[in-house]
Amino acid sequence: MEPRFACTACGKCCHGLLPLTLTDAVAHAVRFPLALVWTVVRSNAKSYDLATRLGTSVRLPNRKTVAVLIQPSAYLPNHFPCPALQPDNLCGIHSDKPSRCRTMPFYPYREEKDQADLLVPRKGWECDVSAEAPVVYRNHAILDRTNFDRERAELLEQAPVMRTYADYVLKYMPWIVNDLAKMAAAPAGGKLVTSLSSFLTATRRTDARELAAAQAPLMQAMAERTRTDPALADLHKNYAGWAKEMERLAQRP
Repeated sequence: MEPRFACTACGKCCHGLLPLTLTDAVAHAVRFPLALVWTVVRSNAKSYDLATRLGTSVRLPNRKTVAVLIQPSAYLPNHFPCPALQPDNLCGIHSDKPSRCRTMPFYPYREEKDQADLLVPRKGWECDVSAEAPVVYRNHAILDRTNFDRERAELLEQAPVMRTYADYVLKYMPWIVNDLAKMAAAPAGGKLVTSLSSFLTATRRTDARELAAAQAPLMQAMAERTRTDPALADLHKNYAGWAKEMERLAQRP
């Protein structure tokens, strides 16, 4: 049976961490609190070769090499809705929404031939996969690939920047290699989060002050929203610390 899929606007996928292309992260810096999320891809994974093209390769202390994806992301707790999600579960920035949202449910960090299982709705999601929904995938190929190709192209274009950032972090924060090794050894993997300020410092962007000025109030607001929830203590610590970093960076001459 050919996979079918249609969005029902249930809003369930519009919560929590949202990977962005660098272009989208910059464009939406006034909307999303931003961080860099590192994900290890082991050498035996289907997407390993692609991950080395979109990310970087890191040699671990045990001499094994892993691919590491570094995704600019809207850094939100899992149960927090996207700031652009309206009460009716529709997107408030539909005509301007990020590539990641347009490409859903497909995922350009995977090879196109490995997308079929992404068309099975996650528990609690209300995606339409009935016989009435349109066929969207056939013979291991995406039928309408416009958004997929655009997001993939943006990821390939930004890859050299992400490698520059990775080199900077591994040079000045070498302990991160040990964290990556732990993630590689863990059955469930894991994610490592670094700050936008470290990215701005490493890449020497000319718009760093403007981005920091946009981020400071968002980080302050998220610090306040997470202040009293013990389950969000780690996120609160990051938001509060990064708010100060953004304020300092925004005031640099």
